Amino acid sequence: MNWTVVQRILGLLLMMFSLTMLPPVFISLLFDDGAWLSFVEGFGLTLLAGFLCWLPVRRSKKDLRLRDGFLVVAAFWSVLGTFGAAPLYFDDSIQLSLTDAVFESMSGLTTTGATILTGLDELPKSILYYRQQLQWLGGMGIIVLAVAVLPMLGVGGMQLYRAETPGPVKDTKLTPRITETAKALWYVYLAFTIACTLSYLAAGMGWFDALCHAFSTVAIGGFSTYDASIGYFDSTAVNLVAIVFMFLAGINFSLHFYAWRYVSVKHYSQDPEFRAYAMMLFGLSVVVVAILINYQVYESPGQNVIHGVFQAVSIATTTGFTTADFSAWPVALPVLLILSSFVGGSAGSTAGGIKVIRWLLVYKQGMREIVRLVHPSAEIPVKVGNKAVGYRVVDAVWGFFSVYMIVYGVLLLLLMATGLDQVTAFSAVAATLNNLGPGLGDVSSGFMSLSDPAKWLSVVAMLLGRLEIFTLLVLITPTFWRT
Repeated sequence: MNWTVVQRILGLLLMMFSLTMLPPVFISLLFDDGAWLSFVEGFGLTLLAGFLCWLPVRRSKKDLRLRDGFLVVAAFWSVLGTFGAAPLYFDDSIQLSLTDAVFESMSGLTTTGATILTGLDELPKSILYYRQQLQWLGGMGIIVLAVAVLPMLGVGGMQLYRAETPGPVKDTKLTPRITETAKALWYVYLAFTIACTLSYLAAGMGWFDALCHAFSTVAIGGFSTYDASIGYFDSTAVNLVAIVFMFLAGINFSLHFYAWRYVSVKHYSQDPEFRAYAMMLFGLSVVVVAILINYQVYESPGQNVIHGVFQAVSIATTTGFTTADFSAWPVALPVLLILSSFVGGSAGSTAGGIKVIRWLLVYKQGMREIVRLVHPSAEIPVKVGNKAVGYRVVDAVWGFFSVYMIVYGVLLLLLMATGLDQVTAFSAVAATLNNLGPGLGDVSSGFMSLSDPAKWLSVVAMLLGRLEIFTLLVLITPTFWRT
């Protein structure tokens, strides 16, 4: 393990991250909300910590190996969540404990969207903006952003990219050079953010709300500037914009990149994961809308359709926006929606969950085993589209699926041990491990009622979900630490 190079990179990344605390200072001064000092203090603390971490090892020029990349990613997200909490902890207007500040910061960076704050409508604008900005930075992964910048500082980035990028296949690059790949992803991400902001403006939002909600929509985060979330606007136009961009953000960003580069959309229909993703959302929306209409939850069929499709897309993509209290919907709808978050969006998107491609491979392998019962000697490959998937990838998917379920079960039992009832614990783990946000029971309106141990367990679940389990779990294996 190259400890000096890991320490050097961590220091550089912390100093870079400290700069993200400056935009809220200008927002605070613009709205004169009096919260600017907390961001200056957070900036100074983070910059100093990064500088002190970097200074002793600034001359280290060793190469970064894959093993080091895993440690950097895991350590940086943990440290980032802690230092990202500094402005929230220092601000007197919200008076958060350290536990609550770290919870809110980690929820933002991991794009989970679970919150312990209430009275959002009255909070300083700079605090509201900062929460949304945390989600926007975490959406694509601040490590990928760093990959585009680190080469200028003399640090290679391929190892970080492989450790950070979600999905079962890690080595696919959009461009020959990793730096250009990271930049390409961020160009697409930025373009979507601008388009979403302009669309919200056209739908009737003010510029501040449009920008903030674009941040969390494209990041599939779910934070809002209002307690009522998107439901505050009570606007069909706003709901439709959110549905469109939540759907788009849940697609593999590689497909968006190719659409932009080659000015073509035909590759979307040719991608098996996209087809499965679209069919899942369509089928879920039809079921939800049909039940809402059958039980006449809303007065008009149009309202049932809009609310049903909105919540189906929001929860299934793990965004977590709400236009209604779906936990009070009839029959099995609340549980069905929570279960859909286990699927999540596509690999290479900003969504959480297990990812559509993994579920698709699990389904196809299940079908293969059924055929083998009839033809036990047949050699039947698992195919995605027209391409056979290697056994190693299939094994990795099954391993991930198994570990995901085991981690979920352990976290569920631990949360219940803190005193939570079964429904609350079940949905709280789903909401955090899947980076979803809203839950059922006592966490249907937020996580503020949970005890400190339960909140720290939720923070661990957010990290595990954001880094897709293995990136963290690999650090506790003896094999990782053997030289």
